[in-house]
Amino acid sequence: MRKAVVAITGAGGEIGHGLIDRLAERGDRRIVTIDVSRLDDSIARKVDREITGSITDRALLERLIAEFEVDLIFHLAALLSTRSEFTPVAAHEVNVEGTLRLLEFAQHEAESHGRPVVFIYPSSIAAYGLPSLDAKTRAPRLREDDYLHPMTMYGCNKLYCELLGTYYARHYKQLAAETASGKVDFRCVRFPGLISALTVPSGGTSDYAPEMIHAAAKGEPYACFVRPDTRIPLMAMPDAVDALLTLASAPRDRLRRTAYNVAAFNPSADEIRAVVLDAFPQAQITWKIDSKRQAIVDSWPSDVDDGAARHDWQFQPRYDFERAFSEYLIPTIRKRYA
Repeated sequence: MRKAVVAITGAGGEIGHGLIDRLAERGDRRIVTIDVSRLDDSIARKVDREITGSITDRALLERLIAEFEVDLIFHLAALLSTRSEFTPVAAHEVNVEGTLRLLEFAQHEAESHGRPVVFIYPSSIAAYGLPSLDAKTRAPRLREDDYLHPMTMYGCNKLYCELLGTYYARHYKQLAAETASGKVDFRCVRFPGLISALTVPSGGTSDYAPEMIHAAAKGEPYACFVRPDTRIPLMAMPDAVDALLTLASAPRDRLRRTAYNVAAFNPSADEIRAVVLDAFPQAQITWKIDSKRQAIVDSWPSDVDDGAARHDWQFQPRYDFERAFSEYLIPTIRKRYA
């Protein structure tokens, strides 16, 4: 008999680590992970099977369906925004074709064991694309269906995969004699910029917030690459993990959408700088605008409306702006370089 499991792709990242910790604590599901790199030993011991490989590998997915009975998938594997701009074809292969293969895998799994497969997909505010800074300034908090004209490869990938998920959930093979849709229970969280205390920022488009703190904690000068008035929605990493787990466990009949905004706070870059300077008075934080990255950030909303998530599955972040920095980010990063 095949073994019932939860599958996590891209498990080696911080969201993956957080999910594994929480799922292992609950102990109600066996955990199978897929990543192109080996997991850290500290986290690998908490999973039942670690598979090293790419989600674009058809043979790997065929092995999964033969050995395990998957009824919950957290699909985290992706090439992120900065790398996707340098390698758009590779981004499409991983972010779109990999997701399509996994959706088809979920469809076959559901048909095999006779119950829907919950497919949790993290999307991004990169799916939005406001046409000008003036439009961004005038726009209210954006709802899920507003201004969906992304200007980055990553944003295009994410938006298309949101639509693919909706197709599998609601319209799959709609001309077939028998209804084939509904077997993939696709649920998407459209994340704001995620800021973490545990990983070193790697040059992402929204990394100016953690970069300020890391530089200040190391006693190094930092030149912020966006304007002082730049404002986008942000969220502390622990709340991102909570959002995925909460959405995964929500009753299906309560969900009116397949994709949901979530957000927590939206300070300006200058407001972030002030908080960092208050914690590190000797820090040297200046401005050196990168016009290309600034243009991308200007196409993202200043804030989003996450009322649907709060209503349908009771999303509620633990960290507001003050708590995220004073209780999570600054003390943890300060300790790292002490």
